[in-house]
Amino acid sequence: MLSPSDMKRTERAAAKERRQGLDPVSAGQRLTAHVMRELHFAAGTAVAGYWPIGDEIDIRPLLYALYHRGHPVLLPVTPARGEPLAFRRWQPEDRLVQDRFGTMRPTGAPGIPDSLLVPLLAFDSRGCRLGYGGGYYDRTLAGLPGRMRIGCAFAAQQVDAVPVDPYDMPLDVVATDQGIVRCGA
Repeated sequence: MLSPSDMKRTERAAAKERRQGLDPVSAGQRLTAHVMRELHFAAGTAVAGYWPIGDEIDIRPLLYALYHRGHPVLLPVTPARGEPLAFRRWQPEDRLVQDRFGTMRPTGAPGIPDSLLVPLLAFDSRGCRLGYGGGYYDRTLAGLPGRMRIGCAFAAQQVDAVPVDPYDMPLDVVATDQGIVRCGA
C-alpha cells in the first residue's frame, strides 16, 4: 500500500497533466466573475493572492477586481523552507521582483490577510488540496486561524479524494472557471 507521500507524488504528476492545454487567461476571467458575484468580502478585507506561474489559472483579473473594489491586496513572499509565507501589499502599478521557485513578489509594506486565495494542483469536495509539496500554505493557514481559505483552480483539477496528512489544512471554498465549490466534511 502506498503512503500518503507516495500517493501525493503520483497525484501531483496526474494533476499537472490534467492542467496542460487549458487556457489560464480565459479560465481566470470566468473564475473572477464567479468570485465577484458569489463571494462577499466585507469592506476593507485584506485579501492575499498570488501571482500565477506556469500553467496555473490566471487570477490576476481577480486581484485587479478586488483592488478596484477597495480591498487591500497582498502577495506572498516565499521564506526559507519550513517557514510560513509572509505577505506584502500589492498595487497595480507596483513592480514585482523575482522570488523563490519562480514566484513574483511585491516590495510594498508587510500585511496580514483576512482571506487567502490559495494555488493548488488538485482539490476535492471536502476542501482538501494538493499543493506543490513545500508545505508553505499549510504552515501559513495553520498560523492564520479563522481566515477565509479560497482555493483557485480549473474545474478539471477536482478529484474524488486528495490524499491527506494530519498537517494538511482544508479550504473553505474553491473558486473555479465553472463556479464556486463550497467545501465540507
